[in-house]
Amino acid sequence: MPADIPPQEQLRKWFRSHLLGRELELQDLYELPQGDLDLLMAETAEIRSDPENRSRSHGRWCTAGYVLELARIIDRRRSAGS
Repeated sequence: MPADIPPQEQLRKWFRSHLLGRELELQDLYELPQGDLDLLMAETAEIRSDPENRSRSHGRWCTAGYVLELARIIDRRRSAGS
């Protein structure tokens, strides 16, 4: 496990991505190629923007929000490092 991953993001919290065709744990986001990270951000943003998703599956809606925010942070860090 890379040292730059905070302990709270090493917990087993996963998100099933239909666009990527697999389940991802939080620490996996640090390893994703930029194209996959972009797809994940789009997918989670879509889930968060649809109010029906919140009432239909509150847990998935909350997890999508957490994954989206972490993906945005990683994306900003990558952009700043370029």
